[in-house]
Amino acid sequence: MASVVDVLIVSLGSTGGLRSAEDELLESLRRAGAIAAIARPEPPVPVRTLMLTDLSWARAARRAARAELARTRAHALIYSTVTAALLWPRPGAIRFDAPAAGNRPGRHGLWQRPLERRRLQEAHLLLPQSDGALLEVPAGVRGSLVHERSLVLPVPVEPSAPGGQRDIAAITYAANPAKKGLDTVLDAWRQAHRPGEELFVAGVQENELRRLGYALPAAGVRVTGMLAPEDYRALLRRARAYVCAVRREDYGIAQLEALADGCMLVTTASPGPYAALPIARALDDRLVGGDLVAALRTALDDPLPGYAERALDALAPFRRAAADRLVAEQLLPRLLRG
Repeated sequence: MASVVDVLIVSLGSTGGLRSAEDELLESLRRAGAIAAIARPEPPVPVRTLMLTDLSWARAARRAARAELARTRAHALIYSTVTAALLWPRPGAIRFDAPAAGNRPGRHGLWQRPLERRRLQEAHLLLPQSDGALLEVPAGVRGSLVHERSLVLPVPVEPSAPGGQRDIAAITYAANPAKKGLDTVLDAWRQAHRPGEELFVAGVQENELRRLGYALPAAGVRVTGMLAPEDYRALLRRARAYVCAVRREDYGIAQLEALADGCMLVTTASPGPYAALPIARALDDRLVGGDLVAALRTALDDPLPGYAERALDALAPFRRAAADRLVAEQLLPRLLRG
């Protein structure tokens, strides 16, 4: 006899951050009293282009959804990302950090964008992670009804532990160095840092950076490699500033985590939904903009008092308690209606 769930999350799970966000939503649904499950695909074989990568992951998500639906009766489905929904076996809600219309320009989204428009029109509910993500939905899809079919549902972020001594000058996360703009960060650090100050580069191995042609300064930079989440968050609690120059930011959970753990956010005004960008501007607009060198020195030499405390206040809509209220009071009733 098939098991019955209120909500089945169809995972994409292509990154650790995405899997963490999916698990957060699963637990939030359960805290709200729903019977919830997750269908997570087997990772496909890596391929060379974004078009083929999206196709491989969309097929994997469809296989996982079909397998779970064969043994489970689900009242409602939530597809985690547009990619997971592109080849869906049945309609549902779609949660996304950005649509392909925004982050798959030109040939990179040649087949994804037209199919995405259909899926967004057919979806029972749109669950963008930020207001900016909803604004990137194509105008032909948005129409007059899109807000009736949408609910902004951020990925929760919490402080990892009480802060301690801030003995690291700056930190950055560079799991995808080109996308994260690591070359810009390193160039700014070469000009900005002073003796005794270090920039920690997390999320990537030093030999990988050298293979990709990144010239690391002889002093003032420490590459940590891949870290367990708790070890990475421990570094955030020691860092004074988090610095980044992403080419485009679809959401920016790393920046939100940095703010939650008391780092000042030094960032370029990167395009994309970038949820932390308006927060950073409101906290200290001197640290946001094109002159990363000046912004770094301002953060390290002339920090505004109370930055960390004000950052926590600004993060209130992104905290777990706020997400749980949205799930219990708005998401579940809309998913289970009828």
